[in-house]
Amino acid sequence: MKVLLVDDHPLFRDGLRAALTTSGEIDVVEEAGTVAEAVIAFERADPDVVLMDLQLPDGSGIDATKIILEHRPDALVIVLTMADDNDAVFAALSAGARGYLLKGADRAAILAAVAAVARGEAILGAGVAERALAHFAQPITRPTPLPELTDREREVLSLVAEGLTNPAIAERLFVSPKTVRNHVSNILMKLQVEGRSDASQRAREAGL
Repeated sequence: MKVLLVDDHPLFRDGLRAALTTSGEIDVVEEAGTVAEAVIAFERADPDVVLMDLQLPDGSGIDATKIILEHRPDALVIVLTMADDNDAVFAALSAGARGYLLKGADRAAILAAVAAVARGEAILGAGVAERALAHFAQPITRPTPLPELTDREREVLSLVAEGLTNPAIAERLFVSPKTVRNHVSNILMKLQVEGRSDASQRAREAGL
């Protein structure tokens, strides 16, 4: 596999190139230290996989990834960086990167990632994957339906939508019919509708 290394530290590139080429399966065909160099090197070498750092002197590896993918949408980019925050991970993946590894990854992990991405897989390093899964496992906060109404008004409206009369709603909620009438008036005013039928329709549309 032909690999392009993009990192602004020559010593790191030297070590990475040595680690990759000793496997006998990877040929480091080009190296770059800036966004501009990365784009030119990619066009010149047409590598199978790009190992991309995020922090570059003239921009971000995310910028370089976007430019490369604009020219060739099937390009395979693996981010290899020190940045381990969620924003960096999601920005890189949104830009089109197929993998995200931290520079602490060992040689075997990097080689496995290059091979996997070349096969069409997407790869996240262990620490990155755990954090991404934790992020997506968080409960989804759904927007409150008809937020202009109070909780009690939404409760009354849902009962109106069920077809209950004011006395029936009063009995259900253990309040007086006058209190229910006041709530219904406030609901009609806030929703800017003319009657219970229109209010009921709004309730159904909002999922009450």
